[in-house]
Amino acid sequence: MDACASASPGRTVRDDRSVAALLPIMGVVLVAFLVIGCAMPVLPLHVHDGLGLGTFLVGLVAGSQFAAALISRPWAGHYADSRGAKRAVVAGLLVAAMSGLLYLLSLLPVGAPLTSAAILLLGRLLLGGAESFVITGAVSWGLALVDEQDTGRVIAWVGAAMFAAFALGAPAGAVLYDHYGFMAIAWATTLAPLATLVLVAPLAAVAPLSHARSGFTRVLGAVWVPGLGSALSSVGFGAITAFVTLLFAERGWSNGWLPYTTFAVVFILARLAFGHLPDRIGGARVALACVLVEAMGQALIWLAPWSALALLGAALTGLGYSLVYPGFGVEAVLRVPPESRGLAMGAYTAFLDLALGVGGPVLGLIASGAGLGAVFLASALVALCSAPIALWLQTGGRAWRKGQP
Repeated sequence: MDACASASPGRTVRDDRSVAALLPIMGVVLVAFLVIGCAMPVLPLHVHDGLGLGTFLVGLVAGSQFAAALISRPWAGHYADSRGAKRAVVAGLLVAAMSGLLYLLSLLPVGAPLTSAAILLLGRLLLGGAESFVITGAVSWGLALVDEQDTGRVIAWVGAAMFAAFALGAPAGAVLYDHYGFMAIAWATTLAPLATLVLVAPLAAVAPLSHARSGFTRVLGAVWVPGLGSALSSVGFGAITAFVTLLFAERGWSNGWLPYTTFAVVFILARLAFGHLPDRIGGARVALACVLVEAMGQALIWLAPWSALALLGAALTGLGYSLVYPGFGVEAVLRVPPESRGLAMGAYTAFLDLALGVGGPVLGLIASGAGLGAVFLASALVALCSAPIALWLQTGGRAWRKGQP
């Protein structure tokens, strides 16, 4: 049976302990990332239709958050490893609220779309750094609370909470934008992170490990191969977030938020049901099977003559991409010692940020020259390039083991 659709065996006591440990952290991530979910389907519309700017700037504004997250990942990883995961989450939430204030400020220059876009870009950059601290801290927190055998489950489930926020936020953001404009999105981005601090406060912190930690260069050298696989497979996610709404609008299909929500719902369900598979049968094996499903979904969006087929493509993309990231992530974490897990996840996730930060503007250029449909053909081809990497990881490289330097 395909690795990304295998059934889960019966629950164990260790499973129950892992669930109990992870649920509060997942709740924090869910609330914290609702603001990003709200903005995702409407940000392209605000920049393209509201400000009257082109698809390149749509991709630039959408991708800038991921570029900022890329730069801040090593800092976030070091901070979580040295100061504690809870502190990293709190710092990220405070910075996220500041980004909302810049969103509000971007609405002041009436009649100056480029100035407004520049301020909005600064807000997106700040939000990218905040997101980096929140998600890196949350994953490090979860890894510290469960057994090493549950590494893949932590990555999958915390990520599932993030995408649940995206799925819930997308229709909510569309409603807010339709009724109250981008002002409502800006206020939500300001207030929701502050509300999340109430959820974080009562949770017990986990003390950082006191062992000597590996330097960033050494950790980067250990995780760059699975990181590259993750980056190539993540271009399809970038295409969904930045351009599927515009594709639906261009083709006259209603409910432009629906394909993203479909992607996110399938993604979440797959992670919750099959998140144990990278730990059970191997991260690279799971990533290989699922990246093929993801590429099939992207190609289907490109070919779709009607909206129902495009929604099926979004669902297949969500199913495939759901376990590609934790699959490669297990391969990355197993290559570093436990005291450097936060830095390893920061370095590994930086490749995803690189793909989305660079991919957004590049896909925007493809849309300008070849049309919006070509974006999804390009992302399908790029995603397929991660398959040879997954194949190599099944036989190449080595994981860290106790006792080695």
